[in-house]
Amino acid sequence: MRRNVARTVTAPLAPVAALFAHVAAAPQEEPPNARETEALVEEFVGLRESVPKERAPRRDPRSASRSFRPLDAKAEVKWRKEIAKLWEKGPELEKKSGRHFLWEDDERGLYIVGGRTRNPKALLIGMHGGGAGSGDAGSAASAYDSACSKLGWVGVFPEVLEKTEHGWTDSGTEEFVIELAERARRTFGVDADHVFFSGHSMGGYGTWTLGGHHSDLVAALAPSAGAPTPIMDRDGTFVDVIEGVVPNLRNVPMVIYQSGGDPNVPPEANDVAVKKLGEARERWGGYDFEYWRVEGRGHDLPPGGMEALLEKVASRSRATHPDTIVWQPTLDWKRQMHWLFWEHPVPNAIVEARLDREANTVRITADADTTGLWVLLDAGVLDLERDVVVEVGGKETFRGRAQPELAALVLTASTGDPGRTFVARVPVHP
Repeated sequence: MRRNVARTVTAPLAPVAALFAHVAAAPQEEPPNARETEALVEEFVGLRESVPKERAPRRDPRSASRSFRPLDAKAEVKWRKEIAKLWEKGPELEKKSGRHFLWEDDERGLYIVGGRTRNPKALLIGMHGGGAGSGDAGSAASAYDSACSKLGWVGVFPEVLEKTEHGWTDSGTEEFVIELAERARRTFGVDADHVFFSGHSMGGYGTWTLGGHHSDLVAALAPSAGAPTPIMDRDGTFVDVIEGVVPNLRNVPMVIYQSGGDPNVPPEANDVAVKKLGEARERWGGYDFEYWRVEGRGHDLPPGGMEALLEKVASRSRATHPDTIVWQPTLDWKRQMHWLFWEHPVPNAIVEARLDREANTVRITADADTTGLWVLLDAGVLDLERDVVVEVGGKETFRGRAQPELAALVLTASTGDPGRTFVARVPVHP
């Protein structure tokens, strides 16, 4: 059976690294010719951010500005099409319903396909429950398959790579899930604005956590009887949740299901998570959520099953160019959040970025050094025909025109996601 292994990048990574890392050619050196540019773009689109050895070329977008010429309108149209074609040639998933493996040489990469597999309206990544030594994709497929079919969605149900208490973020599982979502969009032709995460029990934890880390990828989240990792004080009282989740959820609708008296997942964990969402909404605005809390159902599925839960978010679409971004990074390989790109994200820092479209200005506040932070631009963010202004902590750090360039387009278009593709960028600190 064909398993759709990851595309092998046959060309050496060194040429791409020379363009996108600190070992770039000097500014006065001639950019590559047309044939060399095509080869380098093809190679870069084949790289995956989730694979450590393929991440390095994406770390420093500064050098690419010195290596690729700016784009005029005609060239921009051409390269958008070319990059889209390259992405479409990438690896896919198995289209048939049932159990499959992502990698030929690693039988841990199990996923199950269900729901509507022809012309689906949306994609659900359904995460199973479990814990140390337990949990399987079949339980999620059983819970969600019928709901996906009725909604006209395709469902992809991965199994964690290692069965631990935090299986969705251990041993590369998070990278596995994000790659599954990208391949599923390619395989089934799903609009990138209609990708949903949901899961029960430990799958609820995965929904909260991966949804927080990658909130710019999803239309909505629907965790069930699972919460982000809580933080407790010395008395054992739930006082907060783990970093990198709540701040990032500003622009993502959520429906959170919880039963009081749940013997497996104490409701206090979700109670405090929801409280933190409310506090974040007071501080930053946004945070559209519903807390569906009932009594007497123990650790069972919601009343009406997963169809009732998913119906609450089914009409949602992803916000691609929000006016405000709140970002608390925790992963070194998650460098883009909507229209921000950070070469080396500072773990657990909080960055707030707001657009003033009338003034063509981005205003940023942060509790850490924002060196290496870039603002990604297109007509949906700010007007490229006017000077773009960046302010950090009330101080102007950049003013000037943002020139469309191939480097920005390649950097952001290589995951095949139009909502996260930009044609220009300006440094927060020139």
